[in-house]
Amino acid sequence: MRLPILPLILLLPFAEIAGFVIVGREIGVLPTLGLIVLSSAVGFTLLRIQGLDILGRIRHEMERGNVPGREMTHGVMIVLAGFLLMLPGFITDILGLLLFIPWIRDRVWSLAGRKIVVSGTSFRTYRQKPDGDGRTEKTIDLDADDFTRSGNKDTPWRLPRE
Repeated sequence: MRLPILPLILLLPFAEIAGFVIVGREIGVLPTLGLIVLSSAVGFTLLRIQGLDILGRIRHEMERGNVPGREMTHGVMIVLAGFLLMLPGFITDILGLLLFIPWIRDRVWSLAGRKIVVSGTSFRTYRQKPDGDGRTEKTIDLDADDFTRSGNKDTPWRLPRE
């Protein structure tokens, strides 16, 4: 049975208003506003910390030559979680906090991963390797007009003399 998501999205603002009223009645208006501001700050901080971590994992997978499908999906979920925490409301805060939990993201990935197809080419990073004498090779990309064999002394592309 498919659950239609559009009616839930349209009802979300009403549920958030009801949440404000209930929480505001229990703890007061100023503490309720303080919770909203605090959740936005927490969302921004968590997004920054976990976002940088996921970028490092994406880079690591690309350096290994793998397509970082899982990491990219986790990155999207982290951005969505941070966005949900920055929105004012308690329901979106709960959903955002849940998406910041790694095992919940893994569960979402296991459910949604079957429907997501990640395709791409092999990613490689190239580093300079030292020559036999210990120097690093230098590759200089020039246009045909930038280089001549006649020895142009005004060019900044000369190799240093040994």
